[in-house]
Amino acid sequence: MKKFLMAAGAGTLAGAIVTTQIAAPLMAQETQRNSNVYEQLDLFGDIFERIRAQYVEEVNEGDLIEAAINGMLTSLDPHSSYLPPEDAEDMQVQTRGEFGGLGIEVTQEEGFVKVVSPIDGTPAYNAGVEAGDYITHVDGESVLGLNLDEAVDMMRGPVGSEIVITVVREGEAEPFDLSIIRDTIKVTAVRARTEQKAVVLRVSAFSDQTYQNLEDGLAEEIEKAGGIDKINGIVIDLRNNPGGLLNQAIKVSDAFLEKGEIVSTRGREPQDGERFNATPGDLAQGKPIVVLINGGSASASEIVAGALQDHNRAVVVGTKSFGKGSVQTVMPLRGDGAMRLTTSRYYTPSGRSIQALGVSPDILVAQPRRAPESEDETEDGVPPLLRSEADLRGSLDNDSLTEDEIQHIEETRERAEQSAKLREEDYQLAYAVDILKGLTTLNGAK
Repeated sequence: MKKFLMAAGAGTLAGAIVTTQIAAPLMAQETQRNSNVYEQLDLFGDIFERIRAQYVEEVNEGDLIEAAINGMLTSLDPHSSYLPPEDAEDMQVQTRGEFGGLGIEVTQEEGFVKVVSPIDGTPAYNAGVEAGDYITHVDGESVLGLNLDEAVDMMRGPVGSEIVITVVREGEAEPFDLSIIRDTIKVTAVRARTEQKAVVLRVSAFSDQTYQNLEDGLAEEIEKAGGIDKINGIVIDLRNNPGGLLNQAIKVSDAFLEKGEIVSTRGREPQDGERFNATPGDLAQGKPIVVLINGGSASASEIVAGALQDHNRAVVVGTKSFGKGSVQTVMPLRGDGAMRLTTSRYYTPSGRSIQALGVSPDILVAQPRRAPESEDETEDGVPPLLRSEADLRGSLDNDSLTEDEIQHIEETRERAEQSAKLREEDYQLAYAVDILKGLTTLNGAK
């Protein structure tokens, strides 16, 4: 027994020696790393003092420190930044759906400001700004070399004032100018309407109002139609939706899912991950859904599209989405400022990250540019080649149909004309509506 105990003791002692030998280099490395950090902080202090004492003009120390903080954050990724008090307050206002400005969501790419998407009905949207546009100059001044916050500050100004932005657009040979009048932006998060028995939910932003607007709008359109059985399905239009609040994206997804994961987030540490699941209840009551996306659909929009796609709850139509698969946390700081820091990535139910890849549509449908009106149309607006026997003067009546049959044919023709008109106005939406018609026909509905 004594020999065993001694052996055990020797083993323990040997283990302690080995542990010390392994830990010593690690401790030395940690000490060296801390030393390097403190040296760099001392270097920062030296530079700060040199600037304050010797720069050609007197500087504002507070501005210098804010610039250093923002530079540190923006070096991480395009979505991390420092928010001084006024910007932090503006962001809180934006999530409530009303703010002043041009009405565009922007990011930075290759030194220039890139438009993620214009917001429906805003000055930028009405002026013709498109997702994917690059803004190179503001009122004749280049934005090259500015960080995103500085470029955005150049675009800010009093409501009613004019701004001229220079835009580079794919497919256009030369840059061109757009004149925009700044205005108060009031974002209606969801607009609902019915197109040919399809309820169209145009979701333009994920603000505090989004889920409630969607629920109310859908209920109102179903009531107008005479009940859920009177509609073919739902189109959720997320085109040019730059995203917004994560909790609203989860609520909108949950609105049409009975169960299963909606989205998960994974941070630096495994324990920081979160998983969000659907609860029972489907506002669409099983009716088919088509989700419309394009290159301006980002962040929260991609969460909704990805969740409904992975659960085979919706057909996703359009073009590849923007590909912003990260989550930012806004952290209040002393002095009423805030820090927007990327803290996690999000993943769709199948476990895929869409960071930099985007959501790929099930059916790729590009939105064609509107063609100029034909000069071959006659005075009544009907091209000669589209005339039929019934359009000829003095043509014979059809004597084989009852009044009800004639009325049915006329109603069918009217619906076809409405479809053709919608294809001219919005080809992608018309495609989505046609998909719902086809699905309804396959399911045996009239």
